[in-house]
Amino acid sequence: MRSYEVNRSTTETTIALKLTIDGTGDSSIETGIGFFDHMLTLLTKHGLFDLQVDCQGDLEVDQHHSVEDVGIAFGEAFRNALGDKAGITRYASVTTPMDEALSTVSLDLSGRSYLVYQVEGLKDKVGNFDTELVEEFFQAFASNAKVTLHIHNVYGKNTHHIIESMFKGFGRALDIATQKSGRVTGIPSTKGTL
Repeated sequence: MRSYEVNRSTTETTIALKLTIDGTGDSSIETGIGFFDHMLTLLTKHGLFDLQVDCQGDLEVDQHHSVEDVGIAFGEAFRNALGDKAGITRYASVTTPMDEALSTVSLDLSGRSYLVYQVEGLKDKVGNFDTELVEEFFQAFASNAKVTLHIHNVYGKNTHHIIESMFKGFGRALDIATQKSGRVTGIPSTKGTL
């Protein structure tokens, strides 16, 4: 079973996170940030992972540390749960609609960290959630999972819908890229390592 637990404690956050890649979409998410919990739940459901997150953060300061640190912990758990990557599909590109919004997520489980985030026109807030933290989450994940990640919002008007299309697509792309392929022998790289 491809699974990993992270316990991360700093002066800003205390996080317990457990990820199972080959799950069923079950989640238990508690970060104290309602909209962020909703997005992580969607990611899990559409990625068919099992994810448990308990984050106690300094929300009296703002949401930044909690969102970024969950991204760090999720990326670390993902990298370790994936193991040596033998037999995986490795790449995925998914375009996901959410009502009037459309986003494309493309990724490579390359062992190299890179984020391209082409998203414009988000309102500053969805409820009390700071939307600039969406990029911070994806950057933290990409850096710690060692994944090349491209996110492009093609169009959309409603900020909630735009962000939701990205998180659903991200989950779907991770699911595809992590699948074992009967046609792949060993590590899917001419270098012999990822």
